[in-house]
Amino acid sequence: MLPTSIRSPVIPHASRFGYLMALYGENFMRFERLFQPHRCLGGHWRSSVDDGLDVHLHVLERHRYTTEFRLTYALRDPITGEPDPSAFLRLYHDARAIEATHCYAGRRWQDVLGMCPEPGTLMGHRLRMNTFLGKWLAFLSEQGHSPFTLRSEDAVAEEYETLLDDIEIAP
Repeated sequence: MLPTSIRSPVIPHASRFGYLMALYGENFMRFERLFQPHRCLGGHWRSSVDDGLDVHLHVLERHRYTTEFRLTYALRDPITGEPDPSAFLRLYHDARAIEATHCYAGRRWQDVLGMCPEPGTLMGHRLRMNTFLGKWLAFLSEQGHSPFTLRSEDAVAEEYETLLDDIEIAP
């Protein structure tokens, strides 16, 4: 047995599960800074920074401890008609974490993994989805999206109707 001074130090490493949980927390902080989801009580929200790619945030369901969102652009997959890319997100209020439960970037998860994937394959896919979410949120922030560019679609519709009411049409 080697003396303590000669043995190599034990360097801890994160498990894949631990890394995934850390990613959920990191993505939560990005999402919180970008959209302030506690403001989005329901409905459809849009962030526009005049780059031609408005970001859409749909509040799908609100529960006591979670809120479910869909984050997407207004772009559509020409074959399926689905918004592409898009991510379904579950925000855990008490844990201060957010996870991408489903992502659509050209193909559905069933097309990528099959109907009964092995646990290791599924874990790898979750890591890729949530890494994608983190990169997407960072990109949106770099483009200038923020809570100040996020507006409720209901508010936009009301402003448009008010604008139309104010315009007098000449006979």
